[in-house]
Amino acid sequence: MGMARTPRSLRSTAARGSFGSNFDVAAGKTVSTVASLIAVASVSTGAQAQQSTLPPVNVDAPKERPRSTAAKPTPEQVRARNALRRAAQRQQAATGPVLDAAGPAPDRNPYADPAAPYKVDHVQAGGKFPEKLVDTPKSITVLSKEVLEDKNATTLKQAILSTAGVTLGTGEGGNAFGDRFFIRGFDARNDVFIDGVRDSGVSVRENFFTEQVEILRGPGSTFAGRGTAGGAINIVTKQATTEKSFYNMDTTFGTDKTKRVVLDVNQVIDSTWSVRAGGMFQDAGVAGRDYVKDNRDGAFVATTWKPIDAVKIQANYIHTELTGLPDFGVPYYRPSTASTAGGPFPDFGANRNNWYGFANRDFFRTGQDIGSLNAEVQITPDLLITNKFRDSYSTQNYIGTLPEGPVLATPLSASTLSANPQSRFQTVNVIANQTEATYKFNDDAGFKHTALAGFEYDNERLSIDKYLGLSSEALGGFSGTGSLSGVSVFNPQFTNLPFGIPGGLSGLPTKVTIDTKSVYVMDSANYNDLLILNGGFRYDDYNIKVSGYGTVGGVANTFGQQQQEYGLPNFNLGLTLKPLPNGSVYVAYATSSNPVGAEFDGTSVQYGGLAPSLNGNPNQIFGPEKNKAIELGTKWELFNRHLLLTAALFQTEKDNARESRNVAGAGGSIVSLITAGAAYRIRGIDLGVGGKITDKWSVFGGLVLMQSEVTKSLIPPANPILYATNVGLPLSNVAHQSFSMLSKYQLNDTWELGGQAVYRSKIYGGTFLAANQGTSIPSYWRFDAFAEAKIDKNWQLKLFVNNIFDKRYYDALYQSAAPFVLEAPGRAAYLVISARY
Repeated sequence: MGMARTPRSLRSTAARGSFGSNFDVAAGKTVSTVASLIAVASVSTGAQAQQSTLPPVNVDAPKERPRSTAAKPTPEQVRARNALRRAAQRQQAATGPVLDAAGPAPDRNPYADPAAPYKVDHVQAGGKFPEKLVDTPKSITVLSKEVLEDKNATTLKQAILSTAGVTLGTGEGGNAFGDRFFIRGFDARNDVFIDGVRDSGVSVRENFFTEQVEILRGPGSTFAGRGTAGGAINIVTKQATTEKSFYNMDTTFGTDKTKRVVLDVNQVIDSTWSVRAGGMFQDAGVAGRDYVKDNRDGAFVATTWKPIDAVKIQANYIHTELTGLPDFGVPYYRPSTASTAGGPFPDFGANRNNWYGFANRDFFRTGQDIGSLNAEVQITPDLLITNKFRDSYSTQNYIGTLPEGPVLATPLSASTLSANPQSRFQTVNVIANQTEATYKFNDDAGFKHTALAGFEYDNERLSIDKYLGLSSEALGGFSGTGSLSGVSVFNPQFTNLPFGIPGGLSGLPTKVTIDTKSVYVMDSANYNDLLILNGGFRYDDYNIKVSGYGTVGGVANTFGQQQQEYGLPNFNLGLTLKPLPNGSVYVAYATSSNPVGAEFDGTSVQYGGLAPSLNGNPNQIFGPEKNKAIELGTKWELFNRHLLLTAALFQTEKDNARESRNVAGAGGSIVSLITAGAAYRIRGIDLGVGGKITDKWSVFGGLVLMQSEVTKSLIPPANPILYATNVGLPLSNVAHQSFSMLSKYQLNDTWELGGQAVYRSKIYGGTFLAANQGTSIPSYWRFDAFAEAKIDKNWQLKLFVNNIFDKRYYDALYQSAAPFVLEAPGRAAYLVISARY
């Protein structure tokens, strides 16, 4: 008949099937189309196709059931659309990620590149950051699940301290000891979030329930609310998945007496419902530190239910409890002559393992209980409504010993110190609700918008008490009895003194309540993946109330409720240009606000608290500190788009900053005050890398170089009875140069070798504003290594050696007249046995 049948690869059988029952085949009726259309589509995508010399193709024509004429595609349109679709699929197969032959892991990180899990493509807050990270005008460092595993980071602190640009602070000023981080030189201890909801109060956070850790750098009040001057940290938790059931277990044995077991089970009940549960147990010491214990228990359960495609409901509950003997560090040597440099006593001959606490009295217990209920409703294909509800309760409960006030002797080995008790019983209750609407639309100018509007309410309640019979850092200074002097610096002799049960709590707590009501709008407008504009505005109605007890003249003194309320408007703007599909260049500007009390756990105004007195003087209430930052950066996806390189220049300025001043009092006395009105600036460069250089070589790391300076001070210069001016001084608690690099190489199908290098420059102590350059902790390099053996598809072994060269280094410096330092762990080896089913 002169009719040519189409080769099977080009037939429209699959296309007809995709239309379901709307079409029936009618025998005897044919239509003709041009095969060259298919050839052009295939050639344009680089796919192999027949050329335009093919004869006309005749196939059976579909017969449409009755429906609207306007909605009916012509047969030519159907065939052309299917040809283009097949060509696009062939192109995607040719350039897409190369996955393991066995397919993606059932517990894979949904935010990471499946072919390069060190590279994360998206952050959790998809509505606030709708574009891929390569197109987001902000420095964001994301530690994926695989990065956390290869760093052997079981706590948030371990993960953060091996990341460039972040340092650790201590619990000075009456604040709690725990996760007190500094991002780009700014205190971020209350800027930690779990699944986008603020996790208020200083705590110690485990990683067994963590999917990834996101570090957002630079001011971010539009995204996160109050604070966030240097950035914020978001912990993304593990959620139940309906993709596949899996059963995981990791067992760890370490040379520091570590015994640890982690379980992670995901069970798919049916196509709409799944449950995930996990547990953790740890019994451990700390390498290089005598007596210190680090025991942990925890569990989580999460469920996901999708009754229909347009509705998803997730609920989860997390419980952690960390107990043991606390380590408040080692004493600091301050020589009597300015010509001699000081430093931590282990650098001057004291045993680095020395612990200065009391084994029969000291203890700590940190607990968290976090319950969340999240709902998503896809109203239309373009409109998504989400709601997050959180109810959490956390505790900080400890008695510890601060090794302070060394009395130097000759020889130095005869020096003594005072063992000063420090106690705290802190509870934090948080109820929070976030409701957001995300709407996608196109405008007449060709921009594709992702707009978000949200409302958030947070109620945070804090209670801080202390134990009786101890010398504790209270409001305004030290009081009470219980300090023990004459403790040997080199050979502490009172470690095992008998103690009775602590005398109980004072019953005189300080109570803080913060109510915050927030509204915000954001928009990201994308023009053909060439130009992306984004911006946002947020207004926080912030109200803080404080009541309780202070200390005046060493006597507990009740004070009435104090209250402050602020309106905090903030905004951000960003412009991103994409010279190539795999790269971007951007400029961004953002603001943030730090009202009094924003740090939440502070009991003295020096450190952000709303306290009744300061050294017996009436408290002063200050307006919010204001922060503004500009950032210029570029991001590129290289090596088949499996490696993300980032570079940014940034500058952040703080106005109305608080500082400590001495002023002349009556009768020639000198009075210490806290005043507002100072300013300082931090500027620097931030470089990052994450992903795969080759199919076998993965890297993750960064380099941050910063310069900090006090630019305005109310302290008069050159006044002999007052402090010298702070202008020109750098800031404390800042490592101005930091570097980290994690690298892993796959030798063959069985073995992988990797390691990590971390560098921190010198960190100065000093007042809460400016550095006292007479006290510091030294710079250091630390190196880790690991080897992984895949025994089969279900079992693997991993050997870690942390701090290979047993480097003696320090994490943080306590800022006081009698400083002490927190010593980092020594060398330790860990064997991790993993089962995956």
